[in-house]
Amino acid sequence: MEWTFIDTWIVITGALSAMACALPGCYLVLRRMSMMGDAISHTVLPGLAIAFLITGSRESLPMLIGATAIGVLTAYLVQAVNRLGGLDRGASMGVVFTAFFALGLILIRQAADHVDLDPGCVLYGAIELTPLEVYRVFGQEVPRAALTNGAMLLVNILFVLLFFKELRVTSFDPALATTLGIHAETMHYALMTVVAATVVAAFESVGSILVIAMLIVPGAAAYLLTDRLWKMLILSQIIAALCALLGHIGAITVPTWFGFRDTSTAGMMAVAAGFLFLVVFLAAPRYGILSRFISQALLTLKITRDDILGFLYRYEELASKEAPSVTAADLFGAMRSKGWVQFALWDLRRRGWIRSSGTAITPTPRGLSEGRDLIRSHRLWEVYLFRKLGIDANEAHFPAHRLEHFTDEAMQSELARSANHARVDPHRRNIPEAGKG
Repeated sequence: MEWTFIDTWIVITGALSAMACALPGCYLVLRRMSMMGDAISHTVLPGLAIAFLITGSRESLPMLIGATAIGVLTAYLVQAVNRLGGLDRGASMGVVFTAFFALGLILIRQAADHVDLDPGCVLYGAIELTPLEVYRVFGQEVPRAALTNGAMLLVNILFVLLFFKELRVTSFDPALATTLGIHAETMHYALMTVVAATVVAAFESVGSILVIAMLIVPGAAAYLLTDRLWKMLILSQIIAALCALLGHIGAITVPTWFGFRDTSTAGMMAVAAGFLFLVVFLAAPRYGILSRFISQALLTLKITRDDILGFLYRYEELASKEAPSVTAADLFGAMRSKGWVQFALWDLRRRGWIRSSGTAITPTPRGLSEGRDLIRSHRLWEVYLFRKLGIDANEAHFPAHRLEHFTDEAMQSELARSANHARVDPHRRNIPEAGKG
């Protein structure tokens, strides 16, 4: 792979474009309006075509004004159809953006008959060509697309900084925003204006179709990584920049593995975005699929381990000295999952909480203490449920069994105080004292 200054500018332009899209994209994700970015990115096409047909020029300013105006009109029409027609938001967007998109394709084709206006460029972008059109800035040649997207990124950063509180409140609770004197609908249309302007700025480098990935994927991935808005915004910028870098590297390296020279950089940026989202979707610390699976497995192991210790404590409490010891078969019969019981027994032996002698299983002093603490929590919960909530004594066992696994020392002390330090549960069984056998 031979890396040149052209590759550097392609990555910089793509990163600036992706980062500019990611900022308003975060708010679209939070507002559950992700497909609004899709709708606007398609419906600005007639705005571009109308601006060209009126002015006869492809200058940025007329294009920006025309496309932004149509983008805002799209947001307004979607709201109008949603409210007046009673359609859900998804159907409203489908009605508006398909009609506008079709109109845009017709107008662009009409414009293309008179001038070199390539519909494919509008749809798919031409980021590989952006380093060819440059301006001189402080003596350095800088691609016009990099300046355009960089300026759009600065505008979006300024917009977020100036209206951070308003955007946050209206995104999470528009009704609360109204009570605080913040006009939620005004902020909605301001955000839609920024989205439309960002889409237009990204057209040359990313295109109207692939810009959707940059509007949605970085924000969606960041959403899975944090619950704090400011962290989400920062993470979306990092992910967006990585999409550009990995996308271009993939475009010039991956095709060579299969005998091709290269492929569309903008397309590979979208693929990279999807890949990064997949990684986050699987491995995010809190909301990732693997993380949730591991957390659920650890919770199941803990509950099974607690149930075994509780079973052993009850047996020690009720059995005579001559009674046979508990065996693994007894535990398999008392509990549903043989596999989890075997795993929990291994974990308890590893921790030194039980010991085995032949088929017999007995708790160590530490294991007996843990089991006693669990049974104390269970019986205190039964007292609370019976006395405070009026639940029948025979029905209190099952909710108490669920709650006992999540009762810490402070909660246990509060339950004991609430029960006037009762010594027996509703079934007249002794409640073990804290720290005593």
